[in-house]
Amino acid sequence: MAQVEEVEGIVLSVRNHRENDQLVKLFTNRFGKRMFFVKGTRKQKNKLRTAVLPFTKATYIADIRDTGLCFIRDAKEVDQYKSMQTDIFLNAYATYILNLADASLDDGIVDSTLFHKIDRCLTEIDEETDPEIVVNIFEIQILPYFGVSPELRGCRVCGNTEGPFDYSGSYGGLLCQNHWHLDRHRYHASRRAIHFVRLFSVVSLDQLGTITVKEETKREIRTLIDLIYEESVGIKLKSKKFIDQMYTWGNLLIDKRVPPNEAPDKNESND
Repeated sequence: MAQVEEVEGIVLSVRNHRENDQLVKLFTNRFGKRMFFVKGTRKQKNKLRTAVLPFTKATYIADIRDTGLCFIRDAKEVDQYKSMQTDIFLNAYATYILNLADASLDDGIVDSTLFHKIDRCLTEIDEETDPEIVVNIFEIQILPYFGVSPELRGCRVCGNTEGPFDYSGSYGGLLCQNHWHLDRHRYHASRRAIHFVRLFSVVSLDQLGTITVKEETKREIRTLIDLIYEESVGIKLKSKKFIDQMYTWGNLLIDKRVPPNEAPDKNESND
C-alpha cells in the first residue's frame, strides 16, 4: 500500500533509468533513506528536473511505500546548495558527506538528527566554511552510526581529562601520558590533532562559527581520523579516495582567500 506524504528530503544520489526517467535516493526527515522513481526528469521541460538534481533539498509530495520503489509526484520549496554544483573541490567534499551518511544507516531507518547534521554540513560548505573542517567534524560525529564510540572526553583508563593524550585503537579512545605504556601501538598523534578531534566531537554544527586551522594541522587531523576509520570502521568509499587524490594536486587546493602568512590556529591548545 502506498500513502501520499509531504516529506522534506535531501538528494543523496541520482541514477538514470531508461530513456527519460531517473532513480533518486533521498534522505528524508520522516521516512529515512528511500529510493524514488521519477518519471521524465531527463527531459529539459520536466517540472521536477531541478528538484532532483544532486545537492538539492526540497519538500517532496510522494507516494511512500514500505517495499519497492517510492514515487515523487511534485516538489516545492526547492533549495539547492549551489556552490558545490559548480566547484569540483566542494563537490568532492559534499559527495563524501552524502556517501558516508548513506553508508552509515540502513534504508528506511528514521533519524531526524542525522538528517539535520547532513543539512547543516552542506549549508556550511555552501556558505564558504572550510570544507575540510566540516568533513572532519562530520566524520567524527557519525562514528557511532558505524558502531564506533571512541572515548574522547579523557583517558580511557583513569578518566583524566587533562592532556597530553594520544589515541589508542586497542583501548578505543584516548590514553593520558601516564598510560601510554599500555599500548606501544598507539597512534603517536600530534597534540594539535588530538585537541581538534576532541573539539570536533562536541562542537554544534548549529553554532559552528569560525574555526581556522593551519594546513600542517589539517594534515595531522586527517591522518588521525583516517587511522580511526581504517582500524575501526573499515569502509572504503570512492569519494574519499578522490579527496585523497586531490591532496596530491598541490597548489590547486590552496585557498586563495587565506593570506600566505596565516594566523595561528584558533581554538588550538597551548599544551
